[in-house]
Amino acid sequence: QDQVQESGGGLVQAGGSRRLSCTASRLNLNEYNMGWFRQAPGKEREGVSCITWSRESTYYGDSVKGRFTISRDHAKNTLYLQMDNMQPEDTAMYYCAVDLTNACGTWLGLSDKGYAYWGQGTQVTVSP
Repeated sequence: QDQVQESGGGLVQAGGSRRLSCTASRLNLNEYNMGWFRQAPGKEREGVSCITWSRESTYYGDSVKGRFTISRDHAKNTLYLQMDNMQPEDTAMYYCAVDLTNACGTWLGLSDKGYAYWGQGTQVTVSP
């Protein structure tokens, strides 16, 4: 089944850090732009960050800019999200996905339209 797998979630105190990972066994993630998204209970899914396949360009939502860093390791076929200075409002289920329409960096911003191969997500909870 073509799907990504997220990991690295957990409980962290406000001001702390966490690194999420995203990999796939049947997909070559290196061929695609990739994105991170999150969804808190009762809220719509929100685009967090995306990165182009070449790693030359990265984009962030306003709520995480300056605190989160997206990166990728082509040798490991893995996408990362380093989250620093985390706040309770960062509590959500975090997902990664493949950008099939090359939306990353375009007028589409961090819309989840055109993303596919969603994983099950990894829960991140930030305590005050």
